[in-house]
Amino acid sequence: MSTGSRGPLRLGTRKSLMATTQSQGVADTLSELTGHAVELVGVTTQGDVSKALLAQIGGTGVFVNALRDKVLSGEVDFAVHSLKDLPTAETPGIVLAATPVRDDPRDALCGPSKLADLPRGARIGTGSPRRVAQLRALRPDLEIVPIRGNADTRLRKVTDGELDAVVLAYAGLKRIGRLDAVGEVFDPDQMLPAPGQGALALECRADRDDLRALLGTVDDPATRRTVTAERTVLAVLEAGCSAPVGTYAAEVDERLHLTATVAAYDGGRQVRLSASGHPDDAERLGRDLAARLLAQGADQLMGERE
Repeated sequence: MSTGSRGPLRLGTRKSLMATTQSQGVADTLSELTGHAVELVGVTTQGDVSKALLAQIGGTGVFVNALRDKVLSGEVDFAVHSLKDLPTAETPGIVLAATPVRDDPRDALCGPSKLADLPRGARIGTGSPRRVAQLRALRPDLEIVPIRGNADTRLRKVTDGELDAVVLAYAGLKRIGRLDAVGEVFDPDQMLPAPGQGALALECRADRDDLRALLGTVDDPATRRTVTAERTVLAVLEAGCSAPVGTYAAEVDERLHLTATVAAYDGGRQVRLSASGHPDDAERLGRDLAARLLAQGADQLMGERE
């Protein structure tokens, strides 16, 4: 069956402002390039209804499984996810059809000042063990406060004085028009982002060849190569979002440069390594770098918790 015979394409998305904003952007681009109308279908996921920290409710996958179920059942034609939310293991019947051009992958400190200017013992909010580990490595004196909720909820904790700052993804803040809250953007030398951060993933059923080809019109090969390298590191380390793993890959002068870190949760120790190679060797580059991290004790650091 062709996509054109079914009316508007149904795009499954989480219902948050950030999710619907990024999904609408994909829908608009897809319509512009292909002429197909696209309508958003809101889906509630486990990660949206639970108040627990992600590591306590299953970690990676809590934001995507419900969307994938809708894709497999045919209730929606495809889904848009934040790529960093996707588990690295493949899901039978589902294919990653496109990764559009990536937005800025860096983390941002949201508050009135830069990290170095915060007073001793300042209270910083984040629900990410990766950010916790790297913040503690930069400023061991900080009090890290675990938080959940959408971006506006987290930012309100700063304006209300409950927290001195929070750390959020720069790309997400840009999508919802809240760059006004950013006090500092962390260079990857300071804080490595989550694998795939800033990128989006378009998934559809593997047997929908027509739809795969249509969604492929928004695929960006350079983005796919960089996120493949980053996510391969994560896959080999057998880590989910509950592990303090950071990665960053970029193509410069026809070379793919990849850096990854695994840090102890208390920030006291970390293994940080880099590698570079041909962009077409993204997966091999990620595997090799992960093997080197493991050889230097990364698996031991991943297992450490307070």
